[in-house]
Amino acid sequence: MASVTHTEFGRDTTGSQVAASFPDAVRGKTILITGGNRHGLGFSAARALASQSPRRLIIAGRSSAKVQECIDALRRDFPAVDYRPLELDLSEQKSVRASAAAVLSWDDVPAIDLVINSAAVMCVEERTLTGDGVELHLATNHIGHWLLSCLIMPKLIKAAETNAKGATRVVNVSSGSSRWGGLRWSDMNFDKKNKDLPKEEQPIEGLMMGWGYSDVADTAYIPLDGYNRSKSANVLCGIGISRHLFAKHGILGVSVHPGVINTELSRHFPEVVLDKVDDMIEAGMFYRKSFEAGSSTTLVAALDPELSVGVGESKNGAENWGSYLEDCQICDKAHARCVSSQEADRLWAYSEGVVGQEFAW
Repeated sequence: MASVTHTEFGRDTTGSQVAASFPDAVRGKTILITGGNRHGLGFSAARALASQSPRRLIIAGRSSAKVQECIDALRRDFPAVDYRPLELDLSEQKSVRASAAAVLSWDDVPAIDLVINSAAVMCVEERTLTGDGVELHLATNHIGHWLLSCLIMPKLIKAAETNAKGATRVVNVSSGSSRWGGLRWSDMNFDKKNKDLPKEEQPIEGLMMGWGYSDVADTAYIPLDGYNRSKSANVLCGIGISRHLFAKHGILGVSVHPGVINTELSRHFPEVVLDKVDDMIEAGMFYRKSFEAGSSTTLVAALDPELSVGVGESKNGAENWGSYLEDCQICDKAHARCVSSQEADRLWAYSEGVVGQEFAW
């Protein structure tokens, strides 16, 4: 079964340390990273990768100005890398399709070795449906990333033709949300009150109240619950990528919990929730990592060759279709519904229905 090379890596290991430990996995590669924001984990990962001489970094983000700010900062320190901006609004399928079409049209980018899906929205206060009729967290954090990855898959398959099996990867930056349950299958857009959901789909009331949310049972949409469901989908998506692509093409899906880092992701939190988070950190329930340590687990997921060992095999009744990592190590704390092959297949079929397109390679 999968393992990691560096068991000594942990919560304070930096992204630069990880990248320096796997230079051959970076040198000469083409890597696409979403979340082009100087204050986000996508930039932290890009900077660590740039230190090891990739051929090209494609930096994707909704704001062209913020993407260019990232590229300018990277180019100052690592001028030899070829940087390519990509405008991308993950919340709208039309934008995702246009961005994917642009990538596929780049004749000078014949192959993509790694995709790191790092962008996200978190705890948007009001329930919001996108123009495609999908709840905003799920649309942005899962559907947009999944659709982009599927649409540009021909270029990953091209890279996989010459890479070692499992070296071509899609890495989904998830969170610790997968510990708390699976998807809200009966009510994906949060129309029903929580008390009217099947028991296994209801949010954990104590958890929601601990973050400052009240009237949990009589509420339909809780911002944290919206975020949690979408991040659980990230983990299942990684499993789905492996199930669809590893055996035939050697492409691996991996997901990570990067830890708690002070980024702009929390910009939607009301003051009461921010106070609760500070209380939990002070009580030792969470540990706030440095900005650079926030990318280390993502880079283990992207670069460590040991993670491709045993994919598709079963041991003691458990299937290995890709790993979920935390603090640079394989984590077994995810809820069973978030690491289920059946749930992953269900999410894949649901996602195809949402975008109106089936994928097979």
